Amino acid sequence: MNKIATPKNTKEMVEKHGFHFSKSLGQNFLIDYNIIEKIIQGSNITKEINVIEVGPGIGSLTQGLSEAAKKVVAVEIDKKLIPMLADTLKGYENTKVINEDILKIDLHQLIAEEFDGGDIKVIGNLPYYITTPIIMRFLEEKVPIQSITIMIQKEVADRMNAKPGKKDYGALSVAVQYYCTTEIITIVPPSVFIPQPKVDSSVIKLNRLEEPKVKVASEKLFFGVVKDAFGKRRKTLLNALSSGDLQLNKDMVRETLKECSIDEKRRGETLSIEEFAAITNRFAEKI
Repeated sequence: MNKIATPKNTKEMVEKHGFHFSKSLGQNFLIDYNIIEKIIQGSNITKEINVIEVGPGIGSLTQGLSEAAKKVVAVEIDKKLIPMLADTLKGYENTKVINEDILKIDLHQLIAEEFDGGDIKVIGNLPYYITTPIIMRFLEEKVPIQSITIMIQKEVADRMNAKPGKKDYGALSVAVQYYCTTEIITIVPPSVFIPQPKVDSSVIKLNRLEEPKVKVASEKLFFGVVKDAFGKRRKTLLNALSSGDLQLNKDMVRETLKECSIDEKRRGETLSIEEFAAITNRFAEKI
């Protein structure tokens, strides 16, 4: 098969179909097959694995996934790319393209209709502006997937991968690490895309845990506590939690932190996911 992931082939395909890149959809096409191989190897794709690809673009990564996986279902929102994908994926019998919005499609139904057993992994080169909603949808809706391996803005990958006490550590770090273990596969420079983005990208792998990392009495309360703790980063934990959206009583917050052996003067970015869980479970008994 003719590999599309070269500068020459990509430019020819774009010109052939008279395609114009959409800034609003964050379209950047991969033109380096070495990066595609790193994504496939890093995500451990084999002929026993089914793949949901998010945002295939013109099929640069899709071609490699089709050769490595059992079946690939690629979900693409831009209808102008569908004829180009039909062109680049000609001959790949194990691949299906669906012209839908990944944030609106019924993911459980998609899996039931398209895959006949076998493990499922999510792969994608995600537009920067919509990274978090896509990832959190797969995780929060408990879609039966093994892992998510995605190329995203380096800064966002660093936040997902960050540990307590680091400057990148925040609510996103806790949310992702509640559901997954995280691993940076490789850093990707702007030069391997057409058009070139203004920032570096990272390929990050999120391995879905069978059970969330910590047991909490209420996920809604847990994520509310996390949000409030990081909402005003300069505030102490006591002040952040008693002045946040949860509107918790200050004396109750002080008492709870003391019971959890957590200094009320600490800030949210120093707390481990286990400490957030301990606070949540104590709050749940009181409110």
